[in-house]
Amino acid sequence: MTVTPAIPESDAPASERPAHRDPNVLRWLGAYASSAIGDNVYYIALSWAAVQAGTPSQAGLVMAASAVPRALLMLGGGVVADRFGPRRVLIGSNGARCAAVLAAAVLLLVSSPGLWLLALLALVFGVVDAVLMPALGALPARITGRGQLARVQGMRGLASRLANVVGAPLGGLGVALGGAAAAFGLAALLFAASLPLLTAVRIGSAAAAKAPGGAVKAPGGAASDLRAGLSYIRGHPVLARLMLVIALSDLGFVGPMNVGLTLLADERGWGASGMGWVLAGFGAGAGAASLLLTARGRVPRAGLVLSVTIAAGAVSIGALAYVPNVAAAAAVAVGIGLLAGLSGALCGALVQTDSDPAYIGRVSSVSNLFSLGVAPLTFPLTGAAVALWGTAVVFTGSAVVCVLGGVLGLCSRALRGAELPE
Repeated sequence: MTVTPAIPESDAPASERPAHRDPNVLRWLGAYASSAIGDNVYYIALSWAAVQAGTPSQAGLVMAASAVPRALLMLGGGVVADRFGPRRVLIGSNGARCAAVLAAAVLLLVSSPGLWLLALLALVFGVVDAVLMPALGALPARITGRGQLARVQGMRGLASRLANVVGAPLGGLGVALGGAAAAFGLAALLFAASLPLLTAVRIGSAAAAKAPGGAVKAPGGAASDLRAGLSYIRGHPVLARLMLVIALSDLGFVGPMNVGLTLLADERGWGASGMGWVLAGFGAGAGAASLLLTARGRVPRAGLVLSVTIAAGAVSIGALAYVPNVAAAAAVAVGIGLLAGLSGALCGALVQTDSDPAYIGRVSSVSNLFSLGVAPLTFPLTGAAVALWGTAVVFTGSAVVCVLGGVLGLCSRALRGAELPE
């Protein structure tokens, strides 16, 4: 199989200026923030419309519908990102999401289609996300220098925190003023706002010199590309271990910090406000980690720091189920957010800096598969386990799984010694 060679470091699409002062990166960041806020508005609108149209269990099924195609198609999405270029894929994906939610808004205005429309919309979003997420992970390496990728991860984290803070109130306001149709229309507007910004993002000359869109051409087609990508990961001393670390840490983190936290707050009598304080603490810690990376731009001994923070964050997850009150839980959540935010950003930066540009979409698809595809499918298992054994046992067990990820990283000489470029 013939693949495009790696971009030489001297020819990389980087400017010398820091990423937070690079207009090209800032255009990408604006597009990402607009799209992420739109995501939050969309989920508020979808959940509200589903609850109004059906029973709570039916609404839950609608909300979970997007996870299945996302899990099944994510690896193929990485092939698409590498073949057609991440910028082109992001433009097409956000355009498709804009059209889908706009169509849903119009249908809700003129008729009462019921749950089938919402389920179809959720499935469409799952399919599009499977293509969008690998492209989102692959694009930064094509628009800035390798030495700026950790800073870009910090900037992305800050934009994600902003989207969570702004998106939910905007979605609620849209629902309050005009129902789910108005909120869907607002989400469509936000997705549309990302398109001119993405169109204005420029790919570096070396990346643009590849096959159209930075594509990787293989005579065997998409299946051959996927096999080649998986073989590349298996043979890479850092990425092979890093994918396992990401898988274990995500499987141990996502369940308790989503479904488990709600059940913990209910069990302890903290109520919705108490859960809100815990989530606020987590968001504050994650935001601080993103701000740290944005300011510093680089963390020395990234592989070692990554592994240690995963292990320490896992211990904090387990401790969350044993704290005596909401204040202590919020304080622990700050630590979880700080550690998880730092380890997650370092994972992203190492994926981008250690991957050959010809394979980065497929590598991103594997790393996203666990956090965005497989891990959400464990939500029902988390709920069932809490019902059988209680929150303390489930949080402790999840922490053990997460600790295994950190230990695996510490036991791998290649990953433990991985460094981010200067």
